[in-house]
Amino acid sequence: MSSVYMNEMTWQEFNEKKCQVIILPVGSTEQHSFHLPLSTDSVIAEKISEIFAEKIGGAVAPTFTYGYKSKPMSGGGPLFPGTIDLNGETLIRLACDVLEELCRDGVTKIFVNNAHFENEAFLLEAIDLISQKYPNVKILESNWWDVLSQDIIDKVFSDVLFPGWALEHAAITETSLMMYLAPELVREDKIPTETGVTPIPYHKYPIVKGMVPESGALASAKGSSAEKGKIIVDAAVAEFVKIAAENY
Repeated sequence: MSSVYMNEMTWQEFNEKKCQVIILPVGSTEQHSFHLPLSTDSVIAEKISEIFAEKIGGAVAPTFTYGYKSKPMSGGGPLFPGTIDLNGETLIRLACDVLEELCRDGVTKIFVNNAHFENEAFLLEAIDLISQKYPNVKILESNWWDVLSQDIIDKVFSDVLFPGWALEHAAITETSLMMYLAPELVREDKIPTETGVTPIPYHKYPIVKGMVPESGALASAKGSSAEKGKIIVDAAVAEFVKIAAENY
């Protein structure tokens, strides 16, 4: 049975795929409140990458399951047990090494699918460094939230006010995505009933307890559903397919 996952292929099977788009999912290992697993970002990145790969005949590289540190106002940072963060330099080096290995293997089309808000600057630094060494390799980077139209956002946030992407942590979008992509990992009975923080226009270090709600959720997950998750996935994958068609 064929698979889009690179780590389930033999080297010969991957060699036959390397002329196609190779998708690199990037997530994190981070608290996602009482009701979602530490692997939330990684699961979302990988599952969306699988659907995307099936649409375009591509392959999915092994997922990065660790990411850069979240700030208090976008995830909680080191305040919760189980959150395992990388330093920025480590993520850059990791991404550089993996991207360069793919380039050396003869891959010429790479799509980095990031699902952890804080990763982007470090991934783009790695992509820039590698593109200078391998100018003939086309590397794209995107995420599921930036490609959503206002119409899709309005559909997903039909019950509550959209709080902004930084506070949409373990809230409606991620909860809905997990309900659709990996429902067996969602503890629906543990979704917090009262959540939310007041955004502040600065960052304060060292991070101390109390800067993030005890639940770890920054906004309400009220109104989450698998149906909304499907709306997000379908819209994001359609945009990824369009981006790939326009740029490779």
